[in-house]
Order: sequence, then C-alpha cells, then structure tokens
Amino acid sequence: MTSTVPAPVARTADGHALQAVLLDMDGTLVDTEGFWWEIEAEIFHELGHRLDEAWRDVVVGGPMSRSATFLIEATGADIGLAELSVLLNERFEARIADQVPLMPGAERLLAELARHNVPTALVSASHRRVIDRVLRSLGPERFALSVAGDEVTRTKPHPDPYLIAARTLGAHPSRCAVIEDTATGVAAAEAAGCRVVAVPSVGLIPAAPGRTIVRSLEDVDLTFLRSLIAPMN
Repeated sequence: MTSTVPAPVARTADGHALQAVLLDMDGTLVDTEGFWWEIEAEIFHELGHRLDEAWRDVVVGGPMSRSATFLIEATGADIGLAELSVLLNERFEARIADQVPLMPGAERLLAELARHNVPTALVSASHRRVIDRVLRSLGPERFALSVAGDEVTRTKPHPDPYLIAARTLGAHPSRCAVIEDTATGVAAAEAAGCRVVAVPSVGLIPAAPGRTIVRSLEDVDLTFLRSLIAPMN
C-alpha cells in the first residue's frame, strides 16, 4: 500500500501550513471515469442486459463492490460479484494498456508538487492492480504513498482511505488538501476532516461550506492549495 514515506511533519519544510496533498485518481488525474461505464455497459450487453443511463451517476466514482453489486441487482444478471470484479479489472487494464489519458492540468500540478517536495498521496477506490498500471503513466516517484480500494476495510465514501493516507504521511487531516471529482470521494474526504477541492467530472457536486469547486485542474496550483489551509499559530 505504501512506497517511500517521509517522517512526520508539523508543517512543510518551507513553513507553510499545508502538510500534504491527497489526490483521487479516476476522473481527477486521469480521464478514465467514462472508461469504467463503457466497460460495464459492454459486459452487461454480453450478458443480455442493457444499462440504464440514469444508473451512471450511481455507479461512477464509487467502490467497485458497490457499483458491481448495484448493477447485478438492477439487471438481474446471472453473474457473481467476484467474477464481475475480475472482468471489470481485466477489461480496464486492457483499455489503458498503451497510455492513460491525463486530465487537463494534471501533469503540471504533479510536477509542481514534486518540485516543491510537497508530500503527496494517491487515494483511489480502484484496486491495487489498476492503480499500479495507472502509476506508470503518472510517475510513481511523484507519490510518497498510494491507497487502493481493495486494501482498506472500508473504502470511499467512508473516510478511512484519507485518514490512512494522512496518518501515514504524518499529516493532520485538517492540514491536508484533497482533490476529488465525485460526490462519493468528496464525502470521504470531508468526513476525514480534510479541506476539499472538487473538480466535477461526472454529475454535479453542490457548493457547501468549506468546499471549493473549480472547473478543472488547470485552475489549481500550489499557491491556490496553500491558500485553503488556515495559517498555523
């Protein structure tokens, strides 16, 4: 679950109150949320079922176990959760075999965080096998830590993945900026006590106290993220 982990910190080396940046993967850093829906529709078509477009907002952005269970129950398809999960992961890996499309601004932001030695973690509901494949495109050296959905007892929308990431990085959740693209991820980060930047990819994310909504990662840089965290006394 972890790679190189820095020692606990009270604040970043240059004195700023922002202690870590925690980022979601699908739909936030990589343009893959649509891939999951397309693959789900493809598999269920092969099983003799057509997915209702209205279900898209229910399944996209959530943990695979929840999404897959919902689709099995909604369609009545003759397939088990374990078998469907394997099929989904295999089809997704095949889809991104050559190159993973990055979201606008992702490359620049990751490079800036790395250049300033900001502790950074990738926190995803996707399984480890998928995360490791995507990291080849993102650059695994840019993340001190990655947390996968199949490595935690409770994944998003529960706060556990973000609490684990913050604790492992030695950061306080309230001093962490989280970047998410779905309501499920936003709920997890806010439940953990993190400051959330929402970059909606599928479905709307309503405004709320303490929540910042931007159009794309092109609107996000280190100065912006630091401005979200109250100065330390």
